[in-house]
Amino acid sequence: MKLWIKYVLGIFLGILSAFVLPVNNPTVSSIIAVLSEFSIRFGRYTLLPLLFFSVTCAIFKLRSSKLLKKTAIWTGGIIIAGTLGLAFLGLISILLVRLPRIPITGEKITELPSIGLRAFLMQIFPYSSFEALKNGAFLLPAFVFAGFAGAGAASDQTSSKPVITFFESAAKLCYTVMSFFIEWLCVGMIAISSYWMITARAIFSAGIYTPLFIMLFVDFILVFVVIYPLTVRFLCNDLHPMHLVYASITPILTAFFSADSNLALLVNLRHSRESLGIHSQSADTTIPLFSIFARGGTALVTSICFVMILRSYSSLGFTAFDVLWIFFMTFSLSFVLGALPTGGTFIALTVLCTMYSRGFEAGYLLLRPAAPVFASFAATFDAISAIFGSYVVAVKTKQIEHVDLKHYI
Repeated sequence: MKLWIKYVLGIFLGILSAFVLPVNNPTVSSIIAVLSEFSIRFGRYTLLPLLFFSVTCAIFKLRSSKLLKKTAIWTGGIIIAGTLGLAFLGLISILLVRLPRIPITGEKITELPSIGLRAFLMQIFPYSSFEALKNGAFLLPAFVFAGFAGAGAASDQTSSKPVITFFESAAKLCYTVMSFFIEWLCVGMIAISSYWMITARAIFSAGIYTPLFIMLFVDFILVFVVIYPLTVRFLCNDLHPMHLVYASITPILTAFFSADSNLALLVNLRHSRESLGIHSQSADTTIPLFSIFARGGTALVTSICFVMILRSYSSLGFTAFDVLWIFFMTFSLSFVLGALPTGGTFIALTVLCTMYSRGFEAGYLLLRPAAPVFASFAATFDAISAIFGSYVVAVKTKQIEHVDLKHYI
C-alpha cells in the first residue's frame, strides 16, 4: 500500500475520532494530546543521528565530485527566490482582497516571545561541537558540524577512508530505521489529526477567521498546482511536473496536521530519494537546508496576518513605505526561525507587531486563538517548497535518476 494512502487512512480515523469520542471530557482530550505529542516525538526520533551521518557523507561526496559549490549556489538561490516569491504573493493577496475585520478584544499583553539574533548565532557554534548533537529542534548546528566533518574528510581521502566507510554504514542504518518509523507514523497520524481537529473545531465554529483560511487555501492551491509546477517546467524543462505534486501528498499531510517542519523534513527526505530518485548526497544536503531556511510559507502567512491585524484596528490605507517595510521584515524574519520547527509563524507575528509599534504592539492577540491553523498552513507551504526546491537543485546539478510513477512509495 502506498505511503500516502496509509496516512490518509490514519488522518481519516483521527478526524472521525474527534467527532465520536467525548472530547469535552478533560481526561479524554488530555490523553489524545499526550498521544499526539508522543507520535511526533516518535517520528522525529532518528532525525539528529540521521542528519549528522548523512550530511557528513553527502558533503564528502559533493566535494569529492566537485559538485559542492554548484549545489550550494543553486540551493541558496532557490531559497532566496522562493522566499521572496511567497512573501510577495502573501502581501499582494491581502492587499488586493479586503477581508472582513476581526473583532477587537480587550485582552492585555502578557509576556512577549522574541527572536534573539545573538542567541540564534551563538547556537550555531556552541562551546563544544558535540553540543550541536543535543538540540533536537534547531538542526543548523548539527548540519554545520557534519558539513565541516565531511569537507575535512574530502581534503584527505586516504586517511579518512575508514571513517567515511563507518559513516556511510551508520547513515544507511539510520535511514533504514527512519524509514521504519515514518512507515509506522501513519498510526500516529490518528492521534495527531485527532488532536488537530479537536483544537481547530472551536476555531472553525467561531467563523471569525474563515475568510483568512479561505485566502490561505486559495494561495496554497495557486502555489502547489500552478506556480511551482510551471516553475519546474520552465527551469528543468520537465514535461510532467505534476509528478512532483503526487510525490508531495504525504509531506503535505504530515506538515499540515503536525505543523512541525522537522517531522515533515523526514517524510520529504524519503520521498525525495525513493519517489523522485534524487541522489542521496543531494537530498541529504538540500532537504535540511530548505527545512531550516526556506520559510517562505511562514513569510506568506505572517504578511497576510499582519496586514489583517492593521486593517482590523484601523481603516486607514497603507503607504508605499509600509508595504515595503512589511515585505522586507517578513522576508528577513523567515530566515531566523530555524530554531522553531513549530510555532514560528505566531512568534514572527508578535515580533512584527512589536517592531511596528504605533499602538499595534498587542495586535497579535487578535489571531492568537487561530495560531494552530495558521501554523499548519505555514508548515505546509514550507514542506512543498523544500521538495520542489530540492528537485530543481538535483536536476540542475544532474544528481537524479527519475523513477516511474508506479514505483513511488
